[in-house]
Amino acid sequence: MTPAVQERALALGATELPAYLYDLAELRRHAAAVRAALPSRVELYYAAKANPEPEILAALGPYVDGYEVSSGGELAHVAEAMPGRPLAFGGPGKTPDEVMAALERGVERFHVESEHELRMLGELARRTGRRAGVLARVNLALSDGSLAGSSLAMGGRPTPFGMDPDRARQVVRELVGGACPQLEFRGVHAHLASGLEAPEQLAVAQAVVGWATGLGVPLQEVNVGGGMHVDYADPERRFDWAAYGKGLAELSEAHPELTLRIEPGRALTAYCGWYATEVLDVKRSHGEEFGVVRGGTHHLRTPATKGHDQPCAVLRVADWPHPWERPAAGGEHVTLAGQLCTPKDVLARRVPAPGLRAGDRVAFSLAGAYAWNISHHEFLMHPRPGFHFLDAGPESGV
Repeated sequence: MTPAVQERALALGATELPAYLYDLAELRRHAAAVRAALPSRVELYYAAKANPEPEILAALGPYVDGYEVSSGGELAHVAEAMPGRPLAFGGPGKTPDEVMAALERGVERFHVESEHELRMLGELARRTGRRAGVLARVNLALSDGSLAGSSLAMGGRPTPFGMDPDRARQVVRELVGGACPQLEFRGVHAHLASGLEAPEQLAVAQAVVGWATGLGVPLQEVNVGGGMHVDYADPERRFDWAAYGKGLAELSEAHPELTLRIEPGRALTAYCGWYATEVLDVKRSHGEEFGVVRGGTHHLRTPATKGHDQPCAVLRVADWPHPWERPAAGGEHVTLAGQLCTPKDVLARRVPAPGLRAGDRVAFSLAGAYAWNISHHEFLMHPRPGFHFLDAGPESGV
């Protein structure tokens, strides 16, 4: 936990909790290190779906080449927060209204997911007189086992993401053949899995570039996706950006005609965020001790979604402002649960917290991505958390 986060987590009043605490200085340090590890010829786009808070987008601004959006809502939000920055519009199930809005905003790069989407984009571009660049999204099946360790697979098997290789080839032939005069074929996009380590990510990148260059048509760009591993069991162990950057440099040197692009989300912002809350009650049930905290998985859904224990730190609080007895844990380990009326509302199991007492604070780390923005906020209608952007520099917009 950074000093700024610890100080704010302890300073907030009980009624100001739960709260998301984002250390923007830490985010900038991490983003700068990632950018420095990558070759200059590799473009870095941020996948805004991971955390679209305007302050997060702005803090990343100096270190990214653009932003990847996956809905009309994200498109409008990011375009307003970061005007003039390059956008790539991806994701399945784009609606005509969303595509039209993207064309009218001048989005130049579309990740096309199907033949139907290609024809819709081509017709709407013709009607508006706009031109658009297209990357055909391909769902490659890799035989080398690169995807075996992924935590979430979007490719290599039946999914709604992208096109099978034979269909992607057909889309490329149509584009190169001028079937959609308003559309310019720029290259290939593939995001096959999340949760991969650097060697697997490099193997995926090599496979995607190999397939794309094997099409036998002029290419400008290949986007090899994101999905870099974030280790929730060991928050100090991070993706090997240095090794990944070295491998991408070699791949880029082998294909100097191509612009390579990556689009990480979670691996950029997860480390800058904490979810801070207060222990409301400590109780024993069938031999296990529980700490019930303000909030829960309706604010921080990540542990329920991924089936893990969210890493956390306990901050002891000496003061107890109430006249009734302060409950405390008698054992060494406590399971931390939220306020929801479901046994699935568990944030972390058997946390080492001897003597945990009501009134103590808990700060859950790795909460800077896919946390608040994927949670079911309205269930039971508890209050929403606060949001605090700490150590905000001039580029943060705060």
